[in-house]
Amino acid sequence: MTQPTSPRHYSPLDRLLIEAERALSTVAGTPLAQRNNPAEDTPAAELDPAQQRHAAGLMRINHVGEVCAQALYCGQAAVARDDRTREHLLHAAAEETDHLAWCADRLRELDARPSIFNPLWYAGSFAIGTLAGLRGDGYNLGFVVETERQVEAHLAEHLTTLPPGDDRSRAILSQMKTDEARHGAEAQLAGARQLPQPVTRVMALASKIMKLVAYRV
Repeated sequence: MTQPTSPRHYSPLDRLLIEAERALSTVAGTPLAQRNNPAEDTPAAELDPAQQRHAAGLMRINHVGEVCAQALYCGQAAVARDDRTREHLLHAAAEETDHLAWCADRLRELDARPSIFNPLWYAGSFAIGTLAGLRGDGYNLGFVVETERQVEAHLAEHLTTLPPGDDRSRAILSQMKTDEARHGAEAQLAGARQLPQPVTRVMALASKIMKLVAYRV
């Protein structure tokens, strides 16, 4: 009779190497989506140079947002105290990988590149996620709720400001918005605690700075 195997316990060095591999894959690798690209059956429209630059700027912001989401959730998962919370965070991060891959695909179609500051965005977000996680799992999940709320809001804004004919970008962002709303709702049901208002204001300010920079570089 086969004996059940016990869960593997990782040493601090193992965890460091795992996180380093995730960081390299997110920032420098080619992410692979587990789901089909929502835009795959959407015909491409002719965009003039100004429209193409604007669409690329918006998609670069969203690509950076997904880099930050990966880092935040991995940082939070690294210090989560409850296995269910950790699994919840890693599952959300896996779905964010789909978003990262879709945004990267669209940037290539628009003849644009990701932000040159992606390593910095990742490092800062991982640190923020780790600090959030150290407050306890309730605040950990509350951070997910607030993150997803703010991401959903800027996706809604982008959906209205994309060039009228850019239905390929619009299809991607619409699916991302649906997913982000679900992630936030799941975290709320899992026991999220409301974050103090100063924290949400700082998050909003950091997001605003990121968007201003990522739109251009």
